[in-house]
Amino acid sequence: MLKSARKQGKADKDAEGRMPLVEHLRELRNRLLKSVLAILLITVVSAFFYKDLIDFMLKPMLDSVGCTGGVVSQRNGRPCADMTVNGLIAPFSIALKVSLTAGVVLSAPVWLYQLWAFTAPGLHSHEKKYAMSFVAVGAPLFGAGAVLAYKVLPQTATVLLEFTPDNARNLLPVDDYLDLVTRMVVVFGLAFELPLLLILLNITGALTAKRLASWWRAMVLGITVFAAFATPTGDPLTMLSLAVPIVALYFLALGICTVNDRRRRRNNPDAALDDDEASPLDLTPEPVGRMEPAPAPAALPGQADGGRQRINGYDDAT
Repeated sequence: MLKSARKQGKADKDAEGRMPLVEHLRELRNRLLKSVLAILLITVVSAFFYKDLIDFMLKPMLDSVGCTGGVVSQRNGRPCADMTVNGLIAPFSIALKVSLTAGVVLSAPVWLYQLWAFTAPGLHSHEKKYAMSFVAVGAPLFGAGAVLAYKVLPQTATVLLEFTPDNARNLLPVDDYLDLVTRMVVVFGLAFELPLLLILLNITGALTAKRLASWWRAMVLGITVFAAFATPTGDPLTMLSLAVPIVALYFLALGICTVNDRRRRRNNPDAALDDDEASPLDLTPEPVGRMEPAPAPAALPGQADGGRQRINGYDDAT
């Protein structure tokens, strides 16, 4: 059932890897199913260690606004925040959320590879080696975004709990906190994939570096607005902690696209032209070489034979 549609439909595929729409949809279904199975498998394995994962995810919150060892106030004098679990079903829901988050993050190499495998046949053979790096770089980028979200959590918790009234305690439901962690980890991780997506579009020829450079103002503004909505706090520090790395990665992607376009133009000067655009003609006159003398042909075929007998100045050809 999971056999690739490209292997099933070799008879319908031409030499350039094109397939009918039905085969594309079947291929997409198989790739998505493989990705979901990988996420589910790692989720099941992570479920056996969900308590360790919960402790790992609660640590930044406890270090920031929580208290241990019977202490009832933070260093700044404010009351500590207590992590609570409400309801009979809440522990199971928390274990499921933590395991699923771990499944999505740890299976990133698998579903990134499935994404590459779905788009790779649309590339030329010399472009596939560049697309393979999509998997090698995409997983660390997603992990870097997740780590950044984990590091930002203490600052996020501190800012949010500053609004707590004096002489009041914070009761923080663990499931609500894990929802916040999950959203930040996924959003930060996917946001770090944006530069890689731009490079992939450039490799496939769908986006040029010139066009990408013309969008830099809109991209910077869009990334900033996205960071403002993606981060749960309204303070500039938390927003910039997400926006600045993505903007830096965007300009890094722009540099890589520029180098790739130069390489492409060097190998093929007409690579940047549209299908209906004519290539420029070189009308520079070239020097004429040395002329070589050529024997003049005879006026009549019979005159080429000098041995014919001529009568009154004419040969028998006339």
